[in-house]
Amino acid sequence: MSYSAFHLIFIIPPILLLAWFQRQPLAGIGGIRAWMGLPLIAVVAFVYTTPWDNYLVWREVWNYGAGRVVGTIGYVPVEEYLFFLLQPLLTGLWLYWLFPRASEPMEQEDNVWLRIIGFILWAGLSIAGGLMLQWDKTVYLGLILVWASPILALQWAIGANQIWATRYTWLMGTLIPTIYLWIADRIAIGQGIWSISETYSTGFKVLGLPIEEAIFFLVTNLLVVQGLLLLLILGNARSPVQQT
Repeated sequence: MSYSAFHLIFIIPPILLLAWFQRQPLAGIGGIRAWMGLPLIAVVAFVYTTPWDNYLVWREVWNYGAGRVVGTIGYVPVEEYLFFLLQPLLTGLWLYWLFPRASEPMEQEDNVWLRIIGFILWAGLSIAGGLMLQWDKTVYLGLILVWASPILALQWAIGANQIWATRYTWLMGTLIPTIYLWIADRIAIGQGIWSISETYSTGFKVLGLPIEEAIFFLVTNLLVVQGLLLLLILGNARSPVQQT
């Protein structure tokens, strides 16, 4: 299977399906703000991920199968750049479908300790990731944490109360696309579309999926879901309770 075929089978169809089932014109979710949020989060993901992923391939932390891509820009396959844009659309559209169906009240009283704890947790993981870069076996995991955790820490410092107030949406909005992408990623690795370096990974796997890949999709979906939730809620979007 080629990387392009992977997109055509696993990524593009659910995006089209979720787009078809969206409430139009997203009025109950945030209207124009919601529509603008999708391309905005995709562009931010593209810009932020491009240098990091080029470094990973240059460092040979991960690689792509011979003859599985149409070409590369820098060190990264063209299809990988496309994935930077497609994953936020997939996760974002799932969140938009889920958002109006949530039922918990959105109490947004400022709990400073919630923001502090969230920030400390993710900042601590960022520091731990930096320490992991000292050892070859934890390089990939360390690079994931150093790259993602500072942004997650900032999101919690700014909007921990809003995230926690929508915890059902936050949890299910993150968990479902993460599990789906775990399955798709495991198939792609099995097909030889890409591979993870044994030198720079722990070697720990869950049903054949490297733990680093599992963490990668978890944190990237958290970045997307939390970013969109904060955009919608802090932008005075209507709550799920108000929509019923």
